Amino acid sequence: MSSNPIRFTIVILAALALNGCGINNIPTYDEAVNGRWSEVQNQYKRRADLVPNLVSTVEGFAAQEKDVLTEVTEARTRVSQMNISPEMLSDPAAFQQFQQNQGALSSALQRLMVVVEAYPDLKSNENFLALQQQLEGTENRISVARRDYIGAVQTYNTELRTIPGRWWRRFMYSDMQPKENFSVDEADTVNPTVNFNN
Repeated sequence: MSSNPIRFTIVILAALALNGCGINNIPTYDEAVNGRWSEVQNQYKRRADLVPNLVSTVEGFAAQEKDVLTEVTEARTRVSQMNISPEMLSDPAAFQQFQQNQGALSSALQRLMVVVEAYPDLKSNENFLALQQQLEGTENRISVARRDYIGAVQTYNTELRTIPGRWWRRFMYSDMQPKENFSVDEADTVNPTVNFNN
């Protein structure tokens, strides 16, 4: 009878020791990465959902800008058709393709905004202004979501590479793979040249 409280105490102490040694860190950090990734996808989807209305509004004022409008529409189509699965986060090629498609849509939208500058009536249209504000807000949300995802991936990948996480991965979580992270496109690292001698 006296051994039951001792066993209970040993079980409690063992559970506390295991809990404090990081045994749950890998699945906890993995879930954090997945949660942050869902927010990245959510914001990119929000942006993709704005594109048809934006293209339609611009088309009403600037139908002659067919090439830019087609580029935006095609980039959105590529983004929408991607098969996004949790496995993609551990697949460098798939993640790179996702990033390239999103980058192409960003570039196409930037070109569209440059074209809009030539159409004062469009720039003052209430519908366009509302869409432009929503798009700018969404771009900011995308930046925040990507930043949060990058931080979560860094924590997760660090846990997989350092002790004791490395040991726990080897013995208990061998199926857990490092996650891919966003990188900056080389074109985005080049400083723009400013020339005031025009």
